[in-house]
Amino acid sequence: MVNFHSSPDDAIRDRKANGGQGMKWIRNEKRLAIYLRDGMACCWCGDSVEDGAKLTLDHCKPHSKGGSNGAENLVTACMRCNSSRGTRSLAAFAKAVAGYLNHGVTAELILRHVTRTRKRTLRKDEAKALIARRGGFANAVREGR
Repeated sequence: MVNFHSSPDDAIRDRKANGGQGMKWIRNEKRLAIYLRDGMACCWCGDSVEDGAKLTLDHCKPHSKGGSNGAENLVTACMRCNSSRGTRSLAAFAKAVAGYLNHGVTAELILRHVTRTRKRTLRKDEAKALIARRGGFANAVREGR
């Protein structure tokens, strides 16, 4: 169902009604296009759908600090990374992730990966076709590419 807001205040009120969480704030095609852009894996720790990761979207710059829902502000994150990031900056969180991964990946490499990933082009048509071909968003995400 398409929700047309009469004013920006209505959009903000609706976003606050669900705490800004859940899947209703972004269209499935765009969500899947971001997941595909990011390789169906967490940009922070690398866990993928094949590893059993439950994927979410992480706002690099939070709404509360003026961040948007634009693809350039969103990266794929596993539930563990997204829920543990909290209010930490990208650099501080990259350092924490590098510490708990403990396999030679540095915070600098993680930050470089996140920066490069955000600049990649979204292929929304591919995501839309994949959703149609696999019979829905959940099947498209579960089965990967």
